[in-house]
Amino acid sequence: MAKLALHGGDPVRTKPWPAWPDAREEDVQAVAAVIRSGRWWYDDGGETKSFEREFAAYHDAAFGVAVSSGTTALQVGLEALGVGPGDEVIVPAYTFQGTAASVLLANAVPVFADVDADTMNISPDSVLVAITDRTRAIIPVHLSGLPAVMDLLLDIARPRGIAILEDCAQAHGAVWGGRKVGSIGDAGAFSFQASKNLPSGEGGIVITNNKEVAARAGAVADCGRAAGRPFYEHHILGSNYRLTEMQGALLRARLRHLEAETELRHRNGRRLTERLSGIPGIAPLDPDPGPGDRRAYHLYPIRIVPGQLGGVSRQLFMQALHAEGIPCSAGYGAPLYGNPVFVTGAFRCGPVGGERAADSPGGPTACPVSCSFYGRPMDYRDCSCPVTEGLCQQVVWLFHNLLLGSDGDIDDIARAVEKVVENREGLAEA
Repeated sequence: MAKLALHGGDPVRTKPWPAWPDAREEDVQAVAAVIRSGRWWYDDGGETKSFEREFAAYHDAAFGVAVSSGTTALQVGLEALGVGPGDEVIVPAYTFQGTAASVLLANAVPVFADVDADTMNISPDSVLVAITDRTRAIIPVHLSGLPAVMDLLLDIARPRGIAILEDCAQAHGAVWGGRKVGSIGDAGAFSFQASKNLPSGEGGIVITNNKEVAARAGAVADCGRAAGRPFYEHHILGSNYRLTEMQGALLRARLRHLEAETELRHRNGRRLTERLSGIPGIAPLDPDPGPGDRRAYHLYPIRIVPGQLGGVSRQLFMQALHAEGIPCSAGYGAPLYGNPVFVTGAFRCGPVGGERAADSPGGPTACPVSCSFYGRPMDYRDCSCPVTEGLCQQVVWLFHNLLLGSDGDIDDIARAVEKVVENREGLAEA
């Protein structure tokens, strides 16, 4: 049995992994061309407008509205769908804060639902329990690039007149039932932050097949302007969430490679699942894709089963894996509702610092929870999503750049995991 690198043995891998984001000459040339043109902003150039059309078409949507971030895309999408004061929006408890923060920024109230243990995606059964007469929208997150079970969610939402805004921040190019994500619900929101599968440093986009939703999203993102009307005429309360021409050019250049990169990640992800299946204490959260489905693999998540690892903790497992040359992360350390902003109610319009009495029976006292349009108590300290709470203690993330290499690179990951598991008794004793 090979000695663990953590204990002085030779690591499985010393070769560096593909960098992300990576610098490409065509990206440099695309951005440089915009800079030389002197046309740096949305209304003066054509790069961002072209990107909106191209990205929307790639994801089977008719319209795209580029914005400044993924969180902004969610907020703009919610407002375009008519979500506002007094409304509730159901979100998963296992996700990035922007999914729920966007709801608060739209002056609505997030309601947390649990996720499925095998996918980390929102549980339809938990959604059903969370629905009230105030529910206006559901935000399923295609977490780690795995599409949520959209058929079941649509069956829940459509008869009740509830909108679905897909959070696709980690799912560029993912396919569910033969359709790209983001075009399946009423609208979809994507992020182009530097870590994402399609990066421009920061940025986002709302896509939809609904012309009216697209028009409202465009107005919210561009100072309340309306297409075809005078520039200094403002029809709704909007803000400046526009994307720059430099970012638009960069995204257009990189979009040309997204399909091939997504296919490579998908192939390598499935290979890794085959290699890891059957290893004691290791549970890849990678269900078999359905007909016509494709995972985008922004993350490759593994659940650690401590009872099968002889007492090896997740932290110790990760330290050993890092030492073998495989970078990894624990991901979200707590359910989103456990973050201080929700526990204390430190929302945008709340008391400075979110201060309130620790024994306050009413929960967060800040707007929009305290808004008269809402008119009911909400205390996130009372939230309980047991599956999410378990995953926050058990999941290890591998990042998508690890899946952009060769078969040999994937085999290195599998060998490192096998090596750590084989040495689990000595690891637990060390």
